Amino acid sequence: MPQDPEIVLQFLQEVEERSEKVLADKQQMVDLDLKRNRNREALRALQREAAETEMLMVCFGNMFIQFPKTKIKEMIQIDQEHLDEEIAKLRTELKIKVNFLYEAQGKPELKGFRLKPLELEEMRAVQQDSHLI
Repeated sequence: MPQDPEIVLQFLQEVEERSEKVLADKQQMVDLDLKRNRNREALRALQREAAETEMLMVCFGNMFIQFPKTKIKEMIQIDQEHLDEEIAKLRTELKIKVNFLYEAQGKPELKGFRLKPLELEEMRAVQQDSHLI
């Protein structure tokens, strides 16, 4: 089944490009998750810190700045929210990119890959219906 080398090369390049995008997104998710875990550790350390300490030193880049403890907590929590949003966005985009990769490889789309979890209201409705049975 000899094929034109140009077509084969183009196919392999397309698959490789899509694979690289998937791997880059996965690595970015890992990096963001590590940062999220470090923030979680920092929040926990702030909770354990004695209440008498109102001002704490925070490292920004290569300098230390003194901030009120409440301001530091607020900044970390805002950063956590941004990280959660970014990770959720990457997960959504990753599903699409994986489907494009499968399409380029000639594989069928993964069944159930685009499923979304039930929201709180939907879950409550299911639980109420199950009690009626």
